[in-house]
Amino acid sequence: MKKTHITHDSLLLILLVAATFFFTSSSATSRNTDSKKKPLVPCKKLDLYFHDILYDGHNAANATSSIVASPVGGSGTRTALSPSFHFGDVIVFDDPVTLDKNIHSTPVGRAQGSYIFDAKSTYSVWLGFAFVLNSADYKGCITFAGAEPVTLKTRDVPVVGGTGDFFMHRGIATTSDEVVDGHLCVRVQIRFYECY
Repeated sequence: MKKTHITHDSLLLILLVAATFFFTSSSATSRNTDSKKKPLVPCKKLDLYFHDILYDGHNAANATSSIVASPVGGSGTRTALSPSFHFGDVIVFDDPVTLDKNIHSTPVGRAQGSYIFDAKSTYSVWLGFAFVLNSADYKGCITFAGAEPVTLKTRDVPVVGGTGDFFMHRGIATTSDEVVDGHLCVRVQIRFYECY
């Protein structure tokens, strides 16, 4: 039987690899534990409102949004996939953004994008839009994308990036809406957790 001989250099190399592994894994564990204990604090906050008036066939002068696509059957007629939840409808909007609920307040920018009704059994939309801001306080774009279960009183939508004063910002926007003076007014409470 042949004896295995471990040299001094081999033993030193094994101990070095083991020590590196031990310190790396314990350091990662302590970072994960520390991050769970610390509450996240926003680096910037912004509260804005946008005002949506859906085109109804008669209000072209005032409308700020429109259904641009809806499910169509093979014969060119609209299908009744889920008429009570608007499944498949695509809405495009270009809404004024203000600092308060008053649609007649001076706009600080526009909310531009679209949403798609994406559920057959409840009201739910997938959003992709941006706040394009051009005011004395802020210039730039804030981009939002994600699912929004519209039946909830408040919803969280991811803030996925931005430009200008919001370059590479990320965070969460909490939305809530109400009908004000006959139009939909959406409050957007933006909390940035990454600011550059």
